Amino acid sequence: MQNLNVSKLIEDIRQFAKDRNWQPYHTPKNLSMALSVEASELVEIFQWLSAEESFEIKNSPDKLEKVEDEIADILVYLVRIVDILNIDINKAIVHKMKKNAEKYPVDKAHGNAKKYNEY
Repeated sequence: MQNLNVSKLIEDIRQFAKDRNWQPYHTPKNLSMALSVEASELVEIFQWLSAEESFEIKNSPDKLEKVEDEIADILVYLVRIVDILNIDINKAIVHKMKKNAEKYPVDKAHGNAKKYNEY
């Protein structure tokens, strides 16, 4: 991600919520539900498109803006959850990638889309 400053995002989103007194509503449960809704809205944009058509969205400014808006909403909710639960997102990603490397070794996963329990 181009110069994504997670610490700055956390501060900005925290202040945005504080200014509106939304902290009481920003529970992990509510935020995860909102995140799911936003992810579904992103899915809806691509729902009936072919693989090729989905790539063509980048050539349609109006459609691309809708995708950008949904991605931004998803990231905002995700960052808010990280803040609320005091998760070190860098550490979490590194840890998860190590787990993924074990589940999907290159010699078995290279060039296929099978789930780890299928090979």
